[in-house]
Amino acid sequence: MREEERRLAKRDDLVDQKMETIATKEHAVEVAERGIAEKERALAAKDQELTDAIAKQTEELLRVARLSMEEARATLLETIAKDVEIDAGQLIERKVNEAKETAEQEAREIVGTAIQRYAAEHTCDSTVSTVDIPSDDMKGRVIGREGRNIRAFEKATGVDVIVDDTPGVVVVSAFDPVRREVARRSLERLIQDGRIHPARIEEVAAETEKEVNQQIIQAGKKVCVEANVRGLHGKLSQLLGRLQFRTSFGQNVLRHSVEVAFLSQMIADDLGLDGEMARRAGLLHDIGKAVDHEVEGGHPQIGGDLLKRYGENSVIINVAVGHHGEGDNHDLYTAIVSAADAISASRPGARRETLDRYIKRLEKLEEIASDFEGVKQAYAIQAGREVRVIVDAGSVDDRLATKAARDIAKKIEEEMTYPGEIKVTLIRETRCVEYAR
Repeated sequence: MREEERRLAKRDDLVDQKMETIATKEHAVEVAERGIAEKERALAAKDQELTDAIAKQTEELLRVARLSMEEARATLLETIAKDVEIDAGQLIERKVNEAKETAEQEAREIVGTAIQRYAAEHTCDSTVSTVDIPSDDMKGRVIGREGRNIRAFEKATGVDVIVDDTPGVVVVSAFDPVRREVARRSLERLIQDGRIHPARIEEVAAETEKEVNQQIIQAGKKVCVEANVRGLHGKLSQLLGRLQFRTSFGQNVLRHSVEVAFLSQMIADDLGLDGEMARRAGLLHDIGKAVDHEVEGGHPQIGGDLLKRYGENSVIINVAVGHHGEGDNHDLYTAIVSAADAISASRPGARRETLDRYIKRLEKLEEIASDFEGVKQAYAIQAGREVRVIVDAGSVDDRLATKAARDIAKKIEEEMTYPGEIKVTLIRETRCVEYAR
């Protein structure tokens, strides 16, 4: 019994110790809870203080910046828009580079091969409608008594004859190139013959007109054989022959059409399309220029109407209408002939421009480029084939430069008409200059 009592007493002591330990822990927990509650109250107070401080700072910023909340929001949106524009410029640059890696090399090979295979001579002609007069006495005979000879000549040929103080030259002027050619040949024949009077003028003009018309027919047939185009309506063949006397910026339109025909065929063959169809479309693409001085409208639409009237294929008609970007039905053949047309027109020596048109084109290029934000200077170089744009490095960064160059090129395409292509080179640089003294 005594052993059991000692054991129980010892057990009671252990229980008392545990109770004391639990009481101590409960007290510590209560203290910790009170501390946490105090911290929560302190954090809530600080949060309120921070909210009040942010509100005061926002009010102070708006007061200093003199902006309303709406204006500040608009400023923020503008900043975001600039960031998005930068991202768009990067995306454009990346996509353009990816496309160039594959497409540019293939296109260059196709076009280069076509040009190399054709290898025609330059087609630039000099067509000045002037007639040499051997002496002032002959000039007087051309004019006739009280101008009767020159009036009869103008009536018979339908041209204007300009006789001024320039020694040894008479100028023949007319919109119709065939009529002008008839007048030029008739006048040369009359001067060589020496017999100049109204009856003789009418006789020579009629004979010369027949010769020129016969030459037009033969030229049309010859060019059809040269380009291997079969089944062409006789009227279209005759209109092709008329192009022999028509020039565009000094380039003979008939030789230009033959050149475009062969280039179109070669490009179409390399792309797996119908080369014969492309060659026919290339030959007839400028057919409207044969009568554009007689019919109102541009030569693409006139050509399309002529081809439709004489039963040509719808593909040929679409090419004639759309080779300068007009019309709605653009297909691969239109793109091919447009490319061949640009190649023929833009290569060195193919065409000439008048000085006024040349200067106006350069001025327009520089004006378009200078209108863009951040552009400091713009220079048209290489006879208008390239425009170099110098931008402010502070307002246009490297990421926006690609987009700016693309925007300038698109605006040039929309507002200008030009042969070939125009290269836009955008230059951005930062120069830091300091002097050691």
